[in-house]
Amino acid sequence: MAKVLYITAHPLDETQSYSMAVGKAFIDTYKEVNPNDEVIHIDLYKENIPQIDADVFSGWGKLQSGKGFEELTAEEKAKVGRLAELSDQFVAADKYVFVTPMWNFSFPPVMKAYIDSVAVAGKTFKYTEQGSVGLLTDKKALHIQASGGIYSEGPAAEMEMGHRYLQAIMNFFGVPSFEGLFVEGQNAMPDKAQEIKEKAIARAKDLAHTF
Repeated sequence: MAKVLYITAHPLDETQSYSMAVGKAFIDTYKEVNPNDEVIHIDLYKENIPQIDADVFSGWGKLQSGKGFEELTAEEKAKVGRLAELSDQFVAADKYVFVTPMWNFSFPPVMKAYIDSVAVAGKTFKYTEQGSVGLLTDKKALHIQASGGIYSEGPAAEMEMGHRYLQAIMNFFGVPSFEGLFVEGQNAMPDKAQEIKEKAIARAKDLAHTF
C-alpha cells in the first residue's frame, strides 16, 4: 500500500479552477485504480503552513544550542512543531501530486511556504563533503499546472518558473520520477477552452493508471 500526498494550492474548487478540475479527475481515478492506497489531501489554503520567520529561527536556534522543546515560547513551539509535522508527513509519503495554477509565471506563495517546510536537512536531503544529496530516492511526483497561455514550450517557456522550480526541488530531494501535466492556453484560445480542459482531464485519467 502506498501513501499519496495530494497537495493543492488554489483558493477555488474544481468547478471554478482548471487545475483543480484536472487534479480531481486524476486523484479520483487514482483512487479507483488503487483502492488500497492511502490518499491524503493537503489543501494549502486551509492548512496551517507556517512561514519561516523570526519565531522559527529563534526556536531552531534554541534547539540547536541544546535546549529542550519545552523551553521554547508558545509561538516558537506552535510554529517549529507544525513545521516538523509537515516535514515528517512528507518524508513518510511515497508519492506526491502537486496541483497549482500559474500566477505571475510561478505558483501561489503558499506553495513556496510548503516547500520551505519540507526542505529540511537530514530529512529530505543531507550535506556531504561532495555536496548535498537527496534522501527521497524511492519516491515519485507529479505536477498538474494550469495557465491561461502556453508556457510548457515555445518562446514563453523561459518565463515559466513554477514547474521548473518544483522540478529543481524534486531533483534536490533525490526524487527520481517527476512528471508534468499542463492545462494551458484556455485564455489565449477561449473558443477552445472547454476542449483544452476535456483533453487534460482525459490525460489525467490515463496517467492515473500508471502513476
